[in-house]
Amino acid sequence: MKKGNMLIAQSGGPSMVINQSLAGAVLAARDSKAVGKIYGALHGIQGILDATFIDLRKESRATLEAVADTPSSALGSVRRKPTAEDCQAIFRVLRKLDIRYFFYIGGNDSAETVHIINEEAVKDGYGISCFHIPKTIDNDLRENDHTPGFGSAARFVACAVKGDDLDNRALGGVKIDVIMGRNAGFLTAASALARQDDDDGPHLIYLPERPFSVEKFVKDVKAAMKKNGRCVVAVSEGIADKDGMPILAKFTHETDSHGNVQLSGTGALGDLLAKVVKEQAGIKRVRADTFGYLQRSFPGMASASDAKEARLAGVAAVQAAVNDEMSSGSVAIRRKPSKKYGVTFEVVPLRNVARETRHMPDAFINKAGNGVTPAFIEYARPLVGALPPCARFAQLRRG
Repeated sequence: MKKGNMLIAQSGGPSMVINQSLAGAVLAARDSKAVGKIYGALHGIQGILDATFIDLRKESRATLEAVADTPSSALGSVRRKPTAEDCQAIFRVLRKLDIRYFFYIGGNDSAETVHIINEEAVKDGYGISCFHIPKTIDNDLRENDHTPGFGSAARFVACAVKGDDLDNRALGGVKIDVIMGRNAGFLTAASALARQDDDDGPHLIYLPERPFSVEKFVKDVKAAMKKNGRCVVAVSEGIADKDGMPILAKFTHETDSHGNVQLSGTGALGDLLAKVVKEQAGIKRVRADTFGYLQRSFPGMASASDAKEARLAGVAAVQAAVNDEMSSGSVAIRRKPSKKYGVTFEVVPLRNVARETRHMPDAFINKAGNGVTPAFIEYARPLVGALPPCARFAQLRRG
């Protein structure tokens, strides 16, 4: 058992349950004889470079539990890809603190950061265990059945679209909801959980996994209007044309340090699609909303299973590190092969998770490319949990 101090930090987009992973890791470390001091770096690796830390051993359990139930990154976050020079500066700081355990909570870009730091540490001969704790509302980490943060964000999306569908039912027309998802459509697909009756929206769902055609989109909307007298559309912010160019990339050139085009934080895609429907479908009442950052840190919306698994992912990382199961790695969530929902946790090589993303399986997407299959609903429902029931007069039901 290697003995030394521990450093933990958070990176990338916040989520509703990322602090559950933080609390789980810190409390597990407190119970281990291998871990001495427990430092939290503020704003990810930027905080390490700036030597801005808090002492997480001084925080009471009550505070840790309260923070665990609070959305967003309690330690602050960052989007920064470390260079070799950054790593050397990081090691100088960590050596002064006698850090032997390093944990980083985040998505695939964060996994890449841990991979880079671990590789540089090996070259440098610095004996430190580097572990990535999974988090991403996009649900696009390889090696994982699903990731902490997705279930809660998916719950928000399903509830928001359910409410939007009720609004649209009252006033009619077309409503377009733009939902997060750069390369993977899991979160947008979760809008399908909003359906309670046959004619409930969303009536159309568009994902990054299928090429987006404006002509087909207009045709689909017209058909939905003819069938239902109204239309609710859920669309991923990352939809792209047949050449793989994101539709929104035509309107922005802003990128982050990992080279990702900035897709969130703008209503441009919704406005564009609304304009297309008005002009080409001849529909007067068309509205669009971009859910944006609301999906990530909404209080009171966390999925119970998501919160529990996020906590256990943090615990699993610390236990793997202090027990010397592996000197580095990423915690992956596996679904048990049984009818009753359950998961296990496994540590996989960092290179298997770093940078690259996974996509929605073909079995989850309908043949028309504008909806999801029952297989996706079966996959997603236990991650989201039961939604608030809604009712209407039986005489007004359609379908």
